[in-house]
Amino acid sequence: MFLLAAARDLTSLALVLAVRCYQRLISPWLPNACRYQPTCSEYAVLAVRRYGPLRGMWKTAGRISRCHPWGRGGYDPP
Repeated sequence: MFLLAAARDLTSLALVLAVRCYQRLISPWLPNACRYQPTCSEYAVLAVRRYGPLRGMWKTAGRISRCHPWGRGGYDPP
């Protein structure tokens, strides 16, 4: 059981690190297009921290699929 928890924590850390790298290195070069608050990348960090890597990324995928020019946008916490 300890190994599963450690693997989950390590996977969560890796995902958060990947999103933070995206925010620092790639996102500044792209136009601000996210229609939601918090932004989709910040949503990913919050969802992974709150729900773990699998459910967090599943929720993030759903959020990204809703983030388009015809989406309603607005405040949408994880």
